[in-house]
Amino acid sequence: MTAAPPVAVDLVADFVCPWCWLGWRNWVKAQKLAPEIRAETTWRPHELDPTVPKQGKPYKDYMRARFAGADADRYKQMREYLEAAAPEAGIAFRFDEIEIRPNTLAAHRLMRWARGQGAETADAVAEGLFAAYFRDLKDIGDAQILAQIGGAAGMDPGVIADLLATDRDEKDVRDEIAFFRRLGVTGVPTYIFGGRFAVPGAAAPDALAEALKEATAKD
Repeated sequence: MTAAPPVAVDLVADFVCPWCWLGWRNWVKAQKLAPEIRAETTWRPHELDPTVPKQGKPYKDYMRARFAGADADRYKQMREYLEAAAPEAGIAFRFDEIEIRPNTLAAHRLMRWARGQGAETADAVAEGLFAAYFRDLKDIGDAQILAQIGGAAGMDPGVIADLLATDRDEKDVRDEIAFFRRLGVTGVPTYIFGGRFAVPGAAAPDALAEALKEATAKD
């Protein structure tokens, strides 16, 4: 009996998005709820705010400006929800202690190289980026930090540092971001199942498992 082909899942995310870390952990759980289905996850880039300079901005100033006025209550509610959901997902957010809101283009470049070394490496880099930013309070726009994250995932930190010292593939990453925007991805995380349909937001594991099953259904 021939095994069913895996379901290709594009996970569009940004590594300064707390919903994306929660969504990633939910996706890991979802696959365990449907063990009979193989999924091949590919990380895809998205920049929540490409106007952030390469050196980043002070986090508290940035967030106050972004969620000013009426949006302040929405931000407070979002934080409360995320902090309440984090323990069940096995993660920790330290919003009050974050110092830098980085530009994430370099982090997406690292992920692009990690993808070339296989899904396991890419997943490890993604987890490393989320944890470094939200748990360890590190600047994931810093080349040295990115080299360390890549090295912990089995990549060559020296090669990463050399690549980040150039702008060699920045255009490729921006083109990929633009491609998914043209597909209609305006918020993250977004899961695209087999190129057929998308699930936006940090959906619950059972909902994602159902989407994975739906992706295997024949038209």
